[in-house]
Amino acid sequence: MVAPDQENAANEPAALRRVRFVVAYDGSAYAGFAANRDVVTVAGRLTDAMSLVVGRPVHLVGAGRTDAGVHAWGQVISCELPTRTRLDDLIRRVNSMCGPSVVLRSGEWVDGDFSARFSATWRHYRYSVVNCPVANPFLVDTAWHVFRPLSLPAMQLACDPLIGEHDFTSFCRIPNRMPDRPEPSMKRRVMLARWTDVGTDEAPGLLRFEIRANAFCHQMVRSIVALMVDVGLGKRHAGEVRGLMLAKDRALMPSLAPAKGLTLWDVGYPSSDADTTGIAPLTTR
Repeated sequence: MVAPDQENAANEPAALRRVRFVVAYDGSAYAGFAANRDVVTVAGRLTDAMSLVVGRPVHLVGAGRTDAGVHAWGQVISCELPTRTRLDDLIRRVNSMCGPSVVLRSGEWVDGDFSARFSATWRHYRYSVVNCPVANPFLVDTAWHVFRPLSLPAMQLACDPLIGEHDFTSFCRIPNRMPDRPEPSMKRRVMLARWTDVGTDEAPGLLRFEIRANAFCHQMVRSIVALMVDVGLGKRHAGEVRGLMLAKDRALMPSLAPAKGLTLWDVGYPSSDADTTGIAPLTTR
């Protein structure tokens, strides 16, 4: 027989607490981050695994809705978990189910008003281009191979007009407008945009584009990269970038850069919430 007080306690809903995780994933085999019952997504796999571990449905909120084929090293998610949950054990068990393509890098309890999406102050993306005559087999899933020579100085110069707050309509896929809702703003504030040569003997010709902004509209980074590669190839001039931005016309842009070269690298939060890098120390057990 179970004592009445024990029976009532067992039937009471578990006390919940907000938690934040840093997630890394290879997006090659996934139809994006956001959960979608019709396809396999990163959030879908994590939701299933975490719900199984804690024995109750889990709802994940992500800092960025990466597209199909896009990767992440510093994606941040938040959710509610029972307070009794041992985070180190949960990380180990989820990683055994979802890894190595999707892993929880770290986890920590946070204040109840924290949101991976709405508390974020910036997102930082990296895009990799292999610029040499021969493709690198070890980077084929994480970089765009451009075999024709690129002018790195021209691409660096093309970054300047992006800095500051601008309307990025020319670079964004416009979302469907909801009835009785105002037209969504395409204004974004870019804090950093730069190209660097990070090639080595093992990875010759590796170029990296980095961009940080308060938020990004759909396909914004891949559209910017495609334009800058055109600048590097001499098809466009760096001086055209500002005019193309002011035109607010997506039709003037080249085709998108491939998704596989893009990685959500980091997410920033106010220092009162955590380290401003948004990435807690690695959890290793």
